[in-house]
Amino acid sequence: MQRRTFLRLAASAAAFPAGWRIANAQTYPSRTITLVMPTAAGGAMDAFTRIIAEQMRVRLGQAVVVENISGANGSIGVGRVARAAPDGYTLIVGNWNSQVANGALYTLQYDLLKDFEPISMIASFPQLIIARPTMPPDDLRGLIAWLKASPQKASLGIPGVGSVAHISGVFFENVTGARFQFVPYRGTAAPLEDLAAGRIDMMFNAPAPSLPQVRAGRIKAYAVMAPTRLPAAPEIPAVDEAGLPGFYFSLWFGLWAPKGTPMDIVARLNEAVDDTLAEPAIRQKIAEQSMELPSRAQQTPAGLGAFHRAEIDKWWPIIKAAGIKGE
Repeated sequence: MQRRTFLRLAASAAAFPAGWRIANAQTYPSRTITLVMPTAAGGAMDAFTRIIAEQMRVRLGQAVVVENISGANGSIGVGRVARAAPDGYTLIVGNWNSQVANGALYTLQYDLLKDFEPISMIASFPQLIIARPTMPPDDLRGLIAWLKASPQKASLGIPGVGSVAHISGVFFENVTGARFQFVPYRGTAAPLEDLAAGRIDMMFNAPAPSLPQVRAGRIKAYAVMAPTRLPAAPEIPAVDEAGLPGFYFSLWFGLWAPKGTPMDIVARLNEAVDDTLAEPAIRQKIAEQSMELPSRAQQTPAGLGAFHRAEIDKWWPIIKAAGIKGE
């Protein structure tokens, strides 16, 4: 761990005067660190971030608190961090919605790439392709054929305009040529209930709320939107083997600081997250929530930055071409 810390600090050393760097490294952190969560309390990302915050507290020697600032698909919370002092004490736990989709859905008062310093990816979870239990096809290839034979017949439940599920539906239409009737809801609980009752036909949804319904026989799962099967659900095929190769979409979240945050502080925070994600108990929590650990490359600031840019390059054209605007 000491060698890793040295290498990270050495890599950024040229950016700051030597005396300033030494003083800064010796004093940070000296007070409470706030992780802004741009969603309401109670979701999977919120719950897991609180576990991460407690482990970061142990490693940094200062309190790390989570503050929920929801609204406008997360843009209010992200905007607050964009305007915060770049001193390492106010950070954003951003996700695909807040750090990617919002740039295409809204006119923002900040730049998602230029106004933040990436610290580390935290976790991700691929979406599942799920349907009502009485949906006729038994596999994904059959489902695609059925949908294409009956355009605009199938209804797709989405928890809000511009959500991961909504963009998944647009992506599916683009790739397969199928066409849906999009049915918007507020949140994921209501459409999942309607799906089980057969009132809507399909959803794209996260594993944690979906798998209990799948195993109870209340809904049908066709595939995991990832290159490989989920360890938590090895019975569900990945899209590559199910007949729709490359149809990947994961909801991910990571940690950023305001632009201009000194690189030795970024390195210290990255190390705290890195060491936390290496803990066996944390890895077990990730598995229990059907989440996936980021790659080692994505856990570095440069890796998160490159991944973030690639996600914007992939999804913005899809969102803009569909004419989707934030509510």
